[in-house]
Amino acid sequence: MLKRTLRRHQPAESSFKAILSENIDWKPFAAFPPSVRLAVVVGQPSEAGPYVIRVRVPHGVKLMPHKHPEDRIYTVLSGVFYIGLGDEFEADKLQAYPPGAVIILPGNTPHFHWAKSGEYITQVSAIGPLGLEYINSTDDPRNHGSTASRIKSQARNHP
Repeated sequence: MLKRTLRRHQPAESSFKAILSENIDWKPFAAFPPSVRLAVVVGQPSEAGPYVIRVRVPHGVKLMPHKHPEDRIYTVLSGVFYIGLGDEFEADKLQAYPPGAVIILPGNTPHFHWAKSGEYITQVSAIGPLGLEYINSTDDPRNHGSTASRIKSQARNHP
């Protein structure tokens, strides 16, 4: 006789629901430059378990080399997503991905992004907790307490 195992639902996933783009709640995220926005779509990224987030990066902003401990799947929703691999930001290492592209990024892979040709939005699916560590700690906005430091850091992230 086949024994069935009941699967537990993730928090807020036990019933059908749909999330429309106009209902996405975009917020600043301390680990990103001040103009970048993040939206939690599904799950709780700070906890163990699956999550889906969206990241909106305005034209010209650079996310300096960093890595995440978790494996990630990026889906480009709009704009062109420029991503490069490595410990140093090198424009010639950037690859451009159009809307609909899916990028698999193994955990602990140093990489960087640039909204080179305009704003982009990516959707990230992963198993949390979400982590983000900059290769160079001076690139981490969380290490810039004063307004002057934030402005200087933001200016550095624009071409």
